[in-house]
Amino acid sequence: MKKKHKIYLPLLLGLACAVGVLLGSKLDFTPDQKGLFSSNAKKEKLNRLIDYIDYEYVDDVNTDSIVDVTVNRILENLDPHSVYIPKNEYAGVTENMQGDFVGIGVSFYNVQDTIVVIQAMTGGPSEKLGIKGGDRILYANDKQLYSKQISNDSIIAQLKGAEDSRVTLTVLRKGLKNLLKFNVTRSRVPLKSVDAAYMLNSDLGYIKVNRFSETTYQEFKTGLNKLKKQGATQIAIDLRDNPGGYLSEAINIVDEFLEDGQLILFTKNKKGDIEETFSNKKGAFEKNKLFVLINENSASASEIVAGAFQDNDRGTIIGRRSYGKGLVQREMELGDGSAVRLTIARYYTPTGRSIQKSYEMGNEAYFNDYILRYKNGEMATADSIHVTDSLRYVTPGGKIVYGGGGIIPDIFVAKNTDMERENITYALRMGLFSRFVFEELEKNRAFYNDLSWNEFYTGDVVTDETAENFLAYMKSQNVPMKINNYQPLLKKYIKSVMAEQLFGTNEFQRIINENDRIIDKVIELSLTN
Repeated sequence: MKKKHKIYLPLLLGLACAVGVLLGSKLDFTPDQKGLFSSNAKKEKLNRLIDYIDYEYVDDVNTDSIVDVTVNRILENLDPHSVYIPKNEYAGVTENMQGDFVGIGVSFYNVQDTIVVIQAMTGGPSEKLGIKGGDRILYANDKQLYSKQISNDSIIAQLKGAEDSRVTLTVLRKGLKNLLKFNVTRSRVPLKSVDAAYMLNSDLGYIKVNRFSETTYQEFKTGLNKLKKQGATQIAIDLRDNPGGYLSEAINIVDEFLEDGQLILFTKNKKGDIEETFSNKKGAFEKNKLFVLINENSASASEIVAGAFQDNDRGTIIGRRSYGKGLVQREMELGDGSAVRLTIARYYTPTGRSIQKSYEMGNEAYFNDYILRYKNGEMATADSIHVTDSLRYVTPGGKIVYGGGGIIPDIFVAKNTDMERENITYALRMGLFSRFVFEELEKNRAFYNDLSWNEFYTGDVVTDETAENFLAYMKSQNVPMKINNYQPLLKKYIKSVMAEQLFGTNEFQRIINENDRIIDKVIELSLTN
């Protein structure tokens, strides 16, 4: 049978936290007489304890925080991906996965008590009106925004508002004597989940997906159509560092590359009920060469995409073993703005394998698996990947695949684990380049804002002096760094972040992918018959 599901697969926060996985609509849960609290005794036990603490404990306590801790501890004892989302975090978690938010559409820093625009977000109202990186926002509806006393939360409260509401921004732009005024109508601003879509060579198109939000499939289709118009006969889908998201979006993407009637995945709940999902439409790219890029941070919905292709003998999976997350959650709101996402099923790839890694040793060991992979040599050699013969499966085309802990790629590409290189890469992931680059751009904002992409891309905009300035900046932030033989890498990272702040994520990706081992391997394979 053909089923459509809206399953949310977790947005992992770094390597240590998942905010949940949704199956179907949100659950409005009312326990029946056979449920957990049918006698009311268990529920009353918790209520009496909290009331007792509230009334009698020697010091003042916040019982709301006690409840939060209690819920957290209950879920922690179930599995690593059943999670509690407090009400103060819920809106942000939801917004991130909606694919847009309502606002004026700028990112900013607070520099010397003044709001300075980093970038007007593509497709947002500020970009359409001509607000640029480097602009200082001094007033919103005549309310002063530059002050030592004003907090970021207060600034955001002034800039955000209801859809179609208006705010007048007074802006100082370097080089101009007079202040500028912009009447901005707040609207929905895209939060892109597809970072890039461009040609790697004359035949090979590249699409980078950073998560699976509500708009990912439409973004992906737009990118795919653009690449086809540019002559792409092969596609590389980059799912590296993609922590997951809405499964329905992942399924729709898979469906573009499989023939009708092929199994994409199935789920099984505690009762043993199985629900299967098949491809059910004519895809835009069913026959041509396909490459899927994964790494140790590709999780959940990303693994379903890779597993569906691998088990159907479609395309080539390249990179390193994926995260190993094979649980499905459903969300239940708790009535006070908070919510719980509870594991209710496991998912399986078409051959029947679960890619969920073990969590029998507890959550700490589970999340430290990443470190163990380094210690065991798995990042350097494919032979170091542990497989279990009892979890051996065979695809229709005769390929041997394994369950029990992530997707093992068809072609392994080692990670350069030199510590100095890892430190530079970690600094990039943690956003430590961003503030430095912003300050570098501020030194000559008019020059950089007037550069075309081609002038920037081909120009020597990052010098040895720039790299030395970055190292001095890191030292001033108490993050001393040695680069030895990695100055070219450091300069590439600085240039990529410059490109992002000046031109957007597509151009960031074009630079960051240069001399990338996995990208180079994909290009090599694309040139073979």
